[in-house]
Amino acid sequence: MSELDWRDGAPWSRRFGDLYHSRAGGLDEKRHVFLEGNALRSRWTVLPPRATFTIAETGFGAGLNFLCAWSLWREVAPADATLHIISTEAYPLNAAELRAALDPWPVLAHERGALLARYDELPPGWHRLRFEGGRVVLTLVIGDARETLPEIDARVDAWFLDGFAPALNPALWSPEVFAAISALSSAGTTVATYTAAGEVRRGLEAVGFDMRRQAGFGFKREMLRGICVAPGPRSRHSPWLSRPTARPDARSAIVVGGGIAGSAAAAALAERGVAVTLIERQPRLAAAASGNAQAVLYAKLSAHRTVRSRLFADGYLYALRQLTARLPDDGHAWSRCGVLLLPEDAADAGRQQQLAALGWPASFLRVVGRDEAGALAGVDLPVGGLHFAVGGWAHLPALCTALVAHDGIEVRLAANALRFRRDANERWCVAGEDGDIACADVLVLANAADVLGFAPTAWLPLDVIRGQVTSLPATEASVALRMVLSGEGYVTPARAGCHSVGATFGLRDPDTAIRIADNSANVVMLGRLAPSLASAFGPLDAASLAGRAALRCVAPDHSPVVGGVIDDGEFTDRYRALSIDATTSFDGEAPWLRGLFVTVAHGSHGLISAPLAGEIIAALALGEPAPVARVTLRELSPPRFQARALKRTPRELG
Repeated sequence: MSELDWRDGAPWSRRFGDLYHSRAGGLDEKRHVFLEGNALRSRWTVLPPRATFTIAETGFGAGLNFLCAWSLWREVAPADATLHIISTEAYPLNAAELRAALDPWPVLAHERGALLARYDELPPGWHRLRFEGGRVVLTLVIGDARETLPEIDARVDAWFLDGFAPALNPALWSPEVFAAISALSSAGTTVATYTAAGEVRRGLEAVGFDMRRQAGFGFKREMLRGICVAPGPRSRHSPWLSRPTARPDARSAIVVGGGIAGSAAAAALAERGVAVTLIERQPRLAAAASGNAQAVLYAKLSAHRTVRSRLFADGYLYALRQLTARLPDDGHAWSRCGVLLLPEDAADAGRQQQLAALGWPASFLRVVGRDEAGALAGVDLPVGGLHFAVGGWAHLPALCTALVAHDGIEVRLAANALRFRRDANERWCVAGEDGDIACADVLVLANAADVLGFAPTAWLPLDVIRGQVTSLPATEASVALRMVLSGEGYVTPARAGCHSVGATFGLRDPDTAIRIADNSANVVMLGRLAPSLASAFGPLDAASLAGRAALRCVAPDHSPVVGGVIDDGEFTDRYRALSIDATTSFDGEAPWLRGLFVTVAHGSHGLISAPLAGEIIAALALGEPAPVARVTLRELSPPRFQARALKRTPRELG
């Protein structure tokens, strides 16, 4: 249902029966309660260089708090400081509603215009939006705050508690929410809220906040503000699944690998003012698995909302925003043409129905019948399927080139990184055949299965999968295809006079020579996927077709490997007890190799997971709030494999 109504010129929530802000002046109310209530002007004017300040908010609403904080930040904060705002929202406004709610505030035109340009219907999950060249970062978390707040990985400096009134929305003012707020706070973290309700004051005091009443705004006689004096305990996990040791003082980084994973990590670090040297052994970027002409952009989801499914949903929308910001939607660099995911059989069709029933926004995905599917695609189809309206395809070499087009990135092509070490200044030095190539504070390995050639990461249980894509010359009939068709395989609309069809699957097959048999397999697959389209190409000679084969790097659990690295020997020595009792708990920080990170094993979905992985790497390396849930970080963490290996080790070998 629509969330927004209007009462006496002020936005009103139909769901909760309450105003989004005061009738007495919404902008002045927000400034009084949240900006002044947290003393932000005075705190921001004395921030040190390159500081990061984090605000968390319960209830994004119409975004007015965010815009007010952003405006003040632009006015008083140091130019090289970064503002992170993490905002939870269970029932987000759609784009039209948000525009209407923000229209009355022309004084915020700069901020409002930038937000509306990036805001769309938001499915459940984590959405990171960057503004002012990364100086202001919004992480918008869609979901119930009781579930999402404990999944935030950040240290919060100030809280905006801005849910609807406690009597109307008690879930947002519950003991579990207060406990999560305390766990994310430090001594000195401030909190402000428009309400003066006694249960709110007592609830916050019970979790370590010193609360005071002060004059409210407009018709509100009082409000609450406070400061954290005794932060609550953070939820404990195995040390190797916690955040790796950060390098917030890092000024330089080396990224090994010039595919989509390395390019994305380099871009994310450079946007934070880190000087990056990108090392690629080939004479050009995107020369291996990232070299395909048309990578498909859609979210590979599960009806059970698994962690991997959540990762792909978040990554899909993050990649879409990256493409929109960096490349023209011109049918050459990329195309937001849409994707139709066609079921392979009746059981698969049932799973698609279950997935669609979870209530995604129609602009994200919806089920379409056979006739509508054919009309959308421009060709007759045997079945309907899932329609991703804003999906499409991207030319990965163009995206990699755009990602590294930054003054802070130096690209070293035809440079073979053979080994690395830490020097006396705790910097990582990467060497090639003729000695050191570069030294830096942070080292990111993004070179797929070649990461196994380095001693500190040789233990990673990675495999390669050969995949061959076939290029079909477009015909007068085939150019009718208007969007990507995917299922058992995929076929794209024509780019530069050719359609891409693929891809084959060859586990542990390292040969990248073009095979006639694989071209033939792709043609046969197309015939099953879309018979009418296959016939549009006429008779095809597999031996005469062009193609491209590359090796995709994968992990045994099919999730990417993204995060910090622990020396394998040190891991075994410290956590040897896992081989005797897998439930053993440990205290203290894991023995991270400080400043060493990997982003590999993106498989056939690198366009979806690698851009978001780059943002994760930058956040972990510099100690910033994570762009994804804690459970996602744990799913991606490289030491997950070390722990599993120890737990499988027989007792006598422990």
